[in-house]
Amino acid sequence: MRFLPVAGFVLALVLVGAAIWQIMETPGSVIGEPDLSPEVTAAPGPPVVVPINSGESPDDIGKKLEAAGVIESALHFRILVSLLGYEGLLQAGDYEFDQGISTLEAAQRIRHGRTGPLQATIPEGLRREEIAAILEQEGVIAADAFLAAAVTPYDFDFLGDLPPATSLEGYLFPATYSFRRNMAPEEVVRTFLEAFDQNFSLELRQEAQAKGLGIRDVVSLASVIEREAQLPEERPIMAQVFLKRLRTGIPLEADPTVQYALANDPASVAEHGYWKQGLTIADLGVDSPYNTYLNNGLPPGPIGNPGIDAIIAVIRPTETNYLYFVAKPDGSHAFAETLEEHQQNIELYQ
Repeated sequence: MRFLPVAGFVLALVLVGAAIWQIMETPGSVIGEPDLSPEVTAAPGPPVVVPINSGESPDDIGKKLEAAGVIESALHFRILVSLLGYEGLLQAGDYEFDQGISTLEAAQRIRHGRTGPLQATIPEGLRREEIAAILEQEGVIAADAFLAAAVTPYDFDFLGDLPPATSLEGYLFPATYSFRRNMAPEEVVRTFLEAFDQNFSLELRQEAQAKGLGIRDVVSLASVIEREAQLPEERPIMAQVFLKRLRTGIPLEADPTVQYALANDPASVAEHGYWKQGLTIADLGVDSPYNTYLNNGLPPGPIGNPGIDAIIAVIRPTETNYLYFVAKPDGSHAFAETLEEHQQNIELYQ
């Protein structure tokens, strides 16, 4: 029979003891990685910001957290990171913590890059006003302050062709974000733009350019598709339809562009919300450069903020001969190559 050396035996006892300690400190399954609420409970001291640099070890990070009063024990943090398999997965950033939070919460936040205690989830396809309302509701920033800051200029290459004071509609990338308290409006906007820059990568921009598509063209068309498509697999088909109509000089005739135009009237928003359902003949005749029933080509700019899948759909559309589509009652669409087929689909589904 072989026995563990004394040092190894002691280390094993320490690891087991740390595991028991962690389970007692944070009830629930450590292995299952409980889903923590973004709400942060009251802490004995004021919030502190702890910079975590790329390449720092769990030991280095634990010592920083302990020195800042965030956690009680750097050793506890290092052992927990090992038990959870987080080595090499801790993300750099400037993290705002309340003092005295659990070691598990600190480790999970750094593992998942949640730099701040405030979280906001931004769905795809929303207008900037809708994003501003979510940020205000989550306590990140006042809506008016966000909207005032969400205009050019910002020093990103993809905004280079936009004139000053242009709305950043379309470039406020939809995702789930963590925010520190009391961030300046420009910092909040920059967070969205950095996410756009990372997702709509240089390689994708070059691919779009090779196909004759500028960044604003891609984002504008993607914003329309984001509002039109209910099924993910239909996005690249719609992209091909719209691109084909643009090349042949046929108006896009996209309802979301009319909805966007109508919502520039506060009275319409008050009555119907930002995306009016059941458009009337009068609605389709609204005098606006965004009305793609009356105007050929793309709208003057994006009508919302698309996700990466809609952007990729524009860059990599499905090859089809479709020129038309109409919505079915279940949210999917019937596509047609000829006007005659399209009229039949309209009679069948609407």
